[in-house]
This record gives sequence, C-alpha cells and structure tokens, in this order.
Amino acid sequence: MKATMIVEKDFKIAEIDKRVYGSFIEHLGRAVYGGIYEPDHPEADEHGFRRDVIDLVNELQVPLVRYPGGNFVSGYNWEDGVGPKSERPKKLELAWRALETNEIGTNEFMEWAKRAGTDVNMAVNLGTRGIDAARNLVEYCNHPGGSFYSDLRISHGVKDPYNIKTWCLGNEMDGPWQIGHKTAHEYGRLAAETAKAMKWVDPTIELVACGSSHRNMPTFAEWEATVLDHTYEHVEFISLHQYYGNRDNDLPNYLAQTMEMDDFIRSVISIADYIKAKKRSKKHIHLAFDEWNVWYHSNEQDKKLEPWTVAPPQLEDIYNFEDALLVGGMLITMLKHADRLKIACLAQLVNVIAPIMTEQNGSAWKQTIYYPFMHASVYGRGIALHPIVSSPKYDSKDFTDVPVLESMAVYNEEQDQLTIFALNREVREPLQLECDIRNFEGYEVAEHIVLENGGNVKQSNSAGSAPVKPHSNGDASIDGGTVTASLPALSWNVIRLQKRGERG
Repeated sequence: MKATMIVEKDFKIAEIDKRVYGSFIEHLGRAVYGGIYEPDHPEADEHGFRRDVIDLVNELQVPLVRYPGGNFVSGYNWEDGVGPKSERPKKLELAWRALETNEIGTNEFMEWAKRAGTDVNMAVNLGTRGIDAARNLVEYCNHPGGSFYSDLRISHGVKDPYNIKTWCLGNEMDGPWQIGHKTAHEYGRLAAETAKAMKWVDPTIELVACGSSHRNMPTFAEWEATVLDHTYEHVEFISLHQYYGNRDNDLPNYLAQTMEMDDFIRSVISIADYIKAKKRSKKHIHLAFDEWNVWYHSNEQDKKLEPWTVAPPQLEDIYNFEDALLVGGMLITMLKHADRLKIACLAQLVNVIAPIMTEQNGSAWKQTIYYPFMHASVYGRGIALHPIVSSPKYDSKDFTDVPVLESMAVYNEEQDQLTIFALNREVREPLQLECDIRNFEGYEVAEHIVLENGGNVKQSNSAGSAPVKPHSNGDASIDGGTVTASLPALSWNVIRLQKRGERG
C-alpha cells in the first residue's frame, strides 16, 4: 500500500493555539483526591500534591486545565472551597453521588496549576446558581483588592489576583442529567446576562458558552443556534463534547470515528457562521472542544459503586493500544481546524478517563493514550499546514471512503522544524508514505517516532508494566525533497524534520 502527501509552507490553515492541548480535572472519582492530591503519599509536597503526577503533567506540557467540572460544577458553591479547611462543609455531591470534602478548592487548585505549569479554564455554576455567584468568583479571582471578594481572597493568603482569562459558562446544560437542566432559551438568556456581569468585573476575560453535550442529542444544532442567538456578542467560544468507544469490537469502524468528529466540528462552525450572518456581525465565534476522549471501558463497573463515599474509583478506563490510535487520529482531526478550534480539553487528566493513572501510596504511570497526546502537545506547536494527501480508502460499517492514512503537518518557523503526524489505519499491511516537502530546503530527518504493537490491539499498560510505548526506530529518510517512510500496520507515527545546523 502506498500514500502520497504534499506539504507546502504557503498552505497555511492557522497558527495553532497552544490551548488545543488542554486537559480537564473535575471533582470526580480519584481525579483530585488520590490523583493530584494525596498528602500522605511519599511523593507529596508541602501542599499535599503528588510530585510524581506533576512531573508527568509537565512532560505533557499541558497549557490549560478546565476546572472544577463538568457535571460537578452545576451543583457547586465555590465559597465552600475557600477559607480555613476546618470550616469547610462536607456536601453530598449529586452529579456523581459522592461525598465532597471541599478540602481542595479554588486556591489550592490554582497553587497546583502553578506547580504544573498550566493556566486554568474556570467553570461557573449555571445549574443551581447564576449571575451573582459567577461575578463574585471573577472578583475573588481577578480583582486586585479593595472590594469584598478580592479582600476575602487576600485574607485567605493570596495577595495577587490570579487573572484567569478563560471561563466556561456552566456545563452541558442541554442534558437532562444536569443539575439545573435548562432549555436553550433559558440557558441562552442566563448565559448572556452572566457573561455581561462577569465582563463588567473583568473586561479582559474570554467566555465559553455551552454547546450540545454530544452530537447525538435530540436538540443538537437547534441548541447551538439558539444559545448563540442570545450570547453571540458576549462570548468568544461555543463548546463541543464527544466521547467514542469500540463497543462492537469493530476496529476499522472504530478508527474511522474521527470522520464523525470532523463532521461534528464542521457542523458547529456552520451553525456559528449562520448566526454571524443573521446578526450581520464581523465577529467570529471560535470552538472549544473542551471534552473529548475514549470512554466506555468503565461503564459497567461504575454501576456497582456505593454512593456517598469520598473519591470512589469512577470512570477509570484502562486504555489499550487501539484507543491510543484513535486518540492520535482525534488530535490530527482537531489540528485540521486550527483556524476555528482554539481550545480543546482531553477529558480528563488523572485517573478519570485519563492518560495518567495513580496507585494509592504507589506509583503514577502512563496509559497508552498518554503518548500521542504528549507527541502532539510537544511537537505540534506552530502553524498548521494543509497537506494534500492521496491515500487508499476503505469502507466500514458506518463510514465510506475512510482514508487509510490520516495525517497532518505542523511547521514551527521559529525553530525551523516540520513535524508530520501520521496514523496508519490499515490492519494488516504497512503503508509506504512519500511526502513531497521540496519547499523545505535543507531539512533532514531528526527522528521518526513509532507507536506500534505487533497485532495485540487490546494490550494495555499498568503500574508495573508498559508494553505499549513508542520507539524512535522508524525508517523515515529524505532525498531530493521527498520524505519516504514505511508506516507499520496500525501505527501512530511522528516524523520530525529539522533544518540542517539547527537543533531544537
């Protein structure tokens, strides 16, 4: 099998917003308690944060973390999580039927984010609360001082404001499972008025309005149009959420689900642009894909959990090799829309449908999906280029004309680097890739990273074993402006090219 690709410097999509490599930590399961925070752990720092987890997050170079939810935020009183810990209430957390101790709240999480080298995408409660609580939280976090809530922050030991720039106006408000579920008109009106008040406190912030909880919601498209009709001039982003799974054990169909993701993104862009035209606006609404991942492995075990316990092991999917391939394909799909998709949050970061797992009083380790996410985050900074691709295709149960090669190119002009991300969906055969990069004179292959697995697509990693991990023994070479490489059957590939004489 053979595929060809042309990469030109002038075929620019857009500068990639680093926030597309964001993630998500919710007060859910062991994401916070037992994940980022375990004060009795040997690796705990003076704040109780696990240093081994922070090291793994730093390796991913996560630029933005959404917090504190998720479904959790729709019943959350942020005031419960600030001030002396001895005075914080324990609450029944209705979204996930757990007991929330409030030991970790806004200030503790902001301290963790600083240590993890990431900014925070803060969500406000538009389920049980609204304008007042949201504007007060912005004042608490972002106002320098001299007002009630900014002085309250200072009295809690935080002199300087956090200056959080990205905020979510609630979460999945179209879902009947959501505390305070609303119609599109109800949510749109509330979101618009909340956005106005929040920006009156801090005009520099950017706001994300809730899109549909997933594409198959019965109100999808109408929800986005109605919400944006209310909020268009007050927000910068509309959110997308989508999870995938291989419940039918149909690998070719599973790996083709990125085509559905691509169509979902295009649909939301179309809806946003319809409202732009309707309002005769000059403003573009951008996309925040602030929940995306594989999620299905843990569904059955979660039905057996006892309610009202602290940090139960919820949503602890153990990912296998085929999941890593799909995550790589999803990352490529999002980069194709770098002109409009500016924020994305892999949901979630630690223990809960996550690339990082921890053992209580034990090790922290990398799931299979850790690797493509790390490769994209580390090497996918710069300008997204539109590649011209010719690839063999196949049909699956739900999709036709699925390209065997899913690929993307990123040009880092400052560091004279070109990175090609390539997913080979072919189950049996390697794919011979020829990539014309004649526009990039003087470049050489710095590294060809391969994630492959010799046929056992169900293989997973664990605390004591990592059979699924990448190597740098790929055979990519360059001659006369053409890169050639053999992409193993079912493989994720990162071909890094560097201008001679430069090293990044």
